[in-house]
Amino acid sequence: MRKNSVKNNRINEDVQRVISEIIREDVKDPRISPIVSVTDAIVAPDLKTAKIFISVLGSEEDGERTMEGIKSSAGYIRHQLAVRLNLRNTPVLDFIWDKSIAYGVDMSHKIDEVMEHDEEVERDRGE
Repeated sequence: MRKNSVKNNRINEDVQRVISEIIREDVKDPRISPIVSVTDAIVAPDLKTAKIFISVLGSEEDGERTMEGIKSSAGYIRHQLAVRLNLRNTPVLDFIWDKSIAYGVDMSHKIDEVMEHDEEVERDRGE
């Protein structure tokens, strides 16, 4: 199976959807933030490994705790993935903290602050 084949893309989407459901509905670790999402899943063409990208809304500390909770539940999540998806092999899951959404929100706030500052400077010049 080629890396960007239709079948591989479908498997990536299915793995992403199912792992998101498992984390949201089945994993009961109190360290995991209630606002967590699986942003992407990249399954190797041989189905041996998968990189799972996790985004956490909250502080840096919330993200660290959530990743600890998810990584400690990796065996359970993998087992549930095997039960729910009929794949030839169930991939070993590597969870990666995706900070891109938090970075984008932070940059958006900074842009808003600069825009407000520029508007204040323009008003001060006009008066």
